[in-house]
Amino acid sequence: MLDELTVQNFALIERLTISFSAGLNVLSGETGAGKSILAGALSLLHGARADTSSIRTGTDECVVSATFVVDGNPDADGWLSSRDITADDGAVIIRRTVKRTGRGSIYIQSVPVTRADLAAFSSVLFDLHGQHEHQSLLSEDNHRILLDRFAGLEDETRALTEVFTRMSGLKRKFEKMVASEKERLREIDIMSFAVKEIEDAGLKPGEEEDLINERNILSQHEKLFGLLDTVYEATAENRGGALAKLREARHAMDGIVTVDARVSGAAKRLDDVFFELEDVAEIIRDHRMAMQFDPDRLEECENRLSFIHRLEKKYGATIEDVLAYAADASEQLASLETWEDDRDKLEAEIRDLEADVLRRASVLTTGRKKAAVKLQSAIETILRTLGMPRTTFQIAVEPRVSPAGKPSCGAYGADVIAFRISPNVGEPLKPLSEIASGGEMSRVMLAVKTVLAQSDHIMTLVFDEIDAGIGGEVAVAVGEHLQTLGRSKQVLCITHLASIAARADNHIMVEKAVRDDRTMTDVRQVVDESRVEEIARMLSGDRSGITPRKHAEELLAKYGVVRKG
Repeated sequence: MLDELTVQNFALIERLTISFSAGLNVLSGETGAGKSILAGALSLLHGARADTSSIRTGTDECVVSATFVVDGNPDADGWLSSRDITADDGAVIIRRTVKRTGRGSIYIQSVPVTRADLAAFSSVLFDLHGQHEHQSLLSEDNHRILLDRFAGLEDETRALTEVFTRMSGLKRKFEKMVASEKERLREIDIMSFAVKEIEDAGLKPGEEEDLINERNILSQHEKLFGLLDTVYEATAENRGGALAKLREARHAMDGIVTVDARVSGAAKRLDDVFFELEDVAEIIRDHRMAMQFDPDRLEECENRLSFIHRLEKKYGATIEDVLAYAADASEQLASLETWEDDRDKLEAEIRDLEADVLRRASVLTTGRKKAAVKLQSAIETILRTLGMPRTTFQIAVEPRVSPAGKPSCGAYGADVIAFRISPNVGEPLKPLSEIASGGEMSRVMLAVKTVLAQSDHIMTLVFDEIDAGIGGEVAVAVGEHLQTLGRSKQVLCITHLASIAARADNHIMVEKAVRDDRTMTDVRQVVDESRVEEIARMLSGDRSGITPRKHAEELLAKYGVVRKG
């Protein structure tokens, strides 16, 4: 139940707080006073998209908050528990801020939540119904949603939709597989050739670098041999090379050490240099002697490198990339070559899903037909209390057919749900869209919403001028129904009808005021004489006239109670 609503800097509202009671709460006021503003504030708490143009001029943000009592609402308790949010003495506070920058924040208790979370939670707290919903009731797509909600089949319908979606995806995949058969064969040929070409090449990681090095040696054999010869002659012990000079130096150093032992360390280092250079000289000598120039091998290297470069141009930048391409192509070949097995498995899976969809659809059809009888009877019963005693209301559950005229099943089952009505005896049943009277449409909407509200745990129903287009006896009947509904639910009704306002358990008047040269919306609870005056205004526009006041007092005596302040 909605206990209190606080609105700040929203449209014409600077700041106001409204307390609501159980039963029927009525909000009335002159046209333009701001009743629709309060409905807009409630819609923000219902998860509606924020509009920064609603922020009061001269301010940077608006804030809407409300306290809801959630005791006795298992759906709300379950939602809160799943998110580790705890009610405080059976109540929760929802607070939403909208900034002029377009950003904002939403809190349930002190926990930040998303707008989607807000919409999910508020949907189990209160229903918000406005005139625009008349149009939604005209859509047969919504008829199925309403019937499933009444029947408690929403989970079953969602499950069918999930299976149907998976089945449809697999069918598209299968059709694509069949349509691409020629492409599959072409890809097999291309990949088979590539894999064979790469395997026959016998590539090895690092082979290209080894070939490049060998080619460089072979192509510069003469220059390399000359350089090796120069190094060897400069280091060799004969021909006056460095080793011969070092040997003389070692002999002299030995004589020095016998006289002056302080240079023994230097003598050892000289020995190390001699032996190191001796090793170098031997390596150069052996390398020089082993060098052979083979023009045939040079050509082999050039040809092998050219072949590798052609493969790299086709399959990858390096030998490693080419080998990786071959491995990937082999895997794809295995997949392509097992296509027939995959196709058979896919067909079998599709058949299983089709059978599951049809089974689920059959269960839904049975449940919908049973619920349709109960729902149409309940709506007819309420319509009789709303001044439509001879109305026949029908909820048709008919087979869904394809464009070819054959039975078919869609994402929501195998049924087409249609609400039909005959307001007068002797007239045929027609779709709701063919009802000309706005008053009749309002009453059908009220009846549908009432029945649905009785089938769930939502305790608060908000009606934003759902009585538009009706008057006289019909208005009296609607008021009586709202009052009766208020005995089991909390009802908030924004109305312009005195016959409804007179039945209120809590009557709140919305009015404009001017303070500091600024127009703003205020609210106040009307009791005693102020309520008589407001009912009189609603009747004739004259608050103080004797006749409208007398009529107002009669209405309050007949339908309600003049509350004492």
